[in-house]
Amino acid sequence: MYRCLGMAALGISGRQSELIELALSNGFKGLDLDLLDFAATVKSSDLSKARRFIDSAKLKLGSFELPFDWQTDEATYRVGLAQLPELAALAAELGCRQAEATVLPGSDERPLHQNFDFYRRRLLEIAGILEPLGVKLAVGFEPAVERRTGYAFEFIYDFDTLSMLLSMAPSKALCFVIDSWNIVAGGGSLEIIKRLPVEKVGVVYLADAVEDLPAKQYPRSNRLLPGETGLIDNQGLLTWLAEIGYTGPIYPAPEPATLAGQRREAIVKAAGEKLDALWKAAGLNAAGKLAPAASKP
Repeated sequence: MYRCLGMAALGISGRQSELIELALSNGFKGLDLDLLDFAATVKSSDLSKARRFIDSAKLKLGSFELPFDWQTDEATYRVGLAQLPELAALAAELGCRQAEATVLPGSDERPLHQNFDFYRRRLLEIAGILEPLGVKLAVGFEPAVERRTGYAFEFIYDFDTLSMLLSMAPSKALCFVIDSWNIVAGGGSLEIIKRLPVEKVGVVYLADAVEDLPAKQYPRSNRLLPGETGLIDNQGLLTWLAEIGYTGPIYPAPEPATLAGQRREAIVKAAGEKLDALWKAAGLNAAGKLAPAASKP
């Protein structure tokens, strides 16, 4: 596994060359992919020119968000779905074989049982396009209390219910977004994910909590850089991921609003330092594997 710089996760932006320099200067081995932006660059130039900075930096590409609104009305969904094969093929050609999608925590149109069927059908359809390309879809949920309010019908905002949905949509292309803060904020324990086989671990996000609040009452403002307080056992999570042989990206992912007013360089530096400290505490080497224990004299 490898440390990955996520622009959306940290609330930063910039030109590709600038972000690559920030990643390399702060110990990151990968970047997330803005697939729509990259596809536009390819069309305006060509693939070799669009990827030259990434290739020269020898950085891995982590993951990309599904490049269309997959939870909208049927007509709009169909338009986006028709564009997915070409875009996903481009990502696969770049070596980025992990897409992401977050299930909305509620609906104004569909009660719970209808929403399960709605998501099951769409996830299977999307997975059917991605699987032949060798691309997986990691699915996550949003547990923050303020994100769940205002819907007529509640839906998924914890890991167990998401597991139920994915069990209803059996596909080798479907797996989980493992977000340490989301699991705890949704009322779960990091121990619950340790029953997962490694192929079901898609993308990993790490964050810490400001304070230990009651389950399912966490606001986004309670989300900090990993290792900030130690209330969430990100160190233990990293050790377990190494033990099962996970090889994908690890993103530091605080709530960007908690970093407001800081310069981009300072944000990336702090994220890199926190992740590096967790890396070492978890007993990992630079390649993200468990380092051999030092021999006793």
